[in-house]
Amino acid sequence: MLITLLLFFNHFLFFLGNIAPKLTPEQYIENYKEDAIIEMNKYKIPASITLAQGMLESGNGNSALAVNANNHFGIKCHNDWKGATYIMDDDTKDECFRKYANVLDSYNDHAQFLTSRSNYTKLFELKITDYKAWAKGLKEAGYATDQKYPKRLIDIIEKYELYKYDRESKKIKNQKKEVNTKPLNTEANKTIREIFRLGIKKYIIIKEGDTFDKIAQETDKDLWQLYKYNNFTASDKLIPGEKLFLQPKRNKAKAPFHIVKSGETMKSISQMYGIKLKRLYRKNNMESSQEPKSGDTLFMRKHKE
Repeated sequence: MLITLLLFFNHFLFFLGNIAPKLTPEQYIENYKEDAIIEMNKYKIPASITLAQGMLESGNGNSALAVNANNHFGIKCHNDWKGATYIMDDDTKDECFRKYANVLDSYNDHAQFLTSRSNYTKLFELKITDYKAWAKGLKEAGYATDQKYPKRLIDIIEKYELYKYDRESKKIKNQKKEVNTKPLNTEANKTIREIFRLGIKKYIIIKEGDTFDKIAQETDKDLWQLYKYNNFTASDKLIPGEKLFLQPKRNKAKAPFHIVKSGETMKSISQMYGIKLKRLYRKNNMESSQEPKSGDTLFMRKHKE
């Protein structure tokens, strides 16, 4: 009987150890404010509005849709969606929601969703610092049916002072998107490679048709640098949509943890968060040959005990 109880207790502790702690509002803001600022610089949507919508729609990143599909804005598939999907009950049973490879993709799609639909056009005539008008305008344009939606957004923005990101973002150099305009040759001169920052670390988004040689030329990097910074070899395949770092990655991520999804590997998670692959293994007490299972919780800042 005692052995049975001990076994049960051990299994219970193991179960508890693999439940990811929920993000607080403050942690959510710290984790995703840079994504919101990136999208503001590209699409002129206030970072405060994007953050507040993400916090409200995803329950600070803790909803099933956010955890399982990286969808922080509750955007459904619609007829024009060709990407991955996630099925869950919402207004009706088995509704189709968009599924993203990472949270930045969710933020980017949210911005494109607003900029590509005519009913939101009037929003972009508003001042980028007028978060109250944006909140009310979203409701009037049909973004939400909840009559209290504008007030909910405004309350979040004011409680956590999100408006400061609308006013100060352009002063924060390490949070801006950069463009490499260095002439390469007469043909390459026609193409500009977008360079982004995760914190202070530069990265690009891999595109269809990219090769290591092409990226090295366009970013003025040596091949060995691209391989070393990203834990790649010449035989590795470049996957469109994933990050490729142009500087050594960090020793820890900004997010405290990551819940592994189907198909993810230690390398893909390392790229997603800009954390060194060796550090990611060490923090989770894993051998370099191990891969996580779907549903596992990986520690991204502290060491797993």
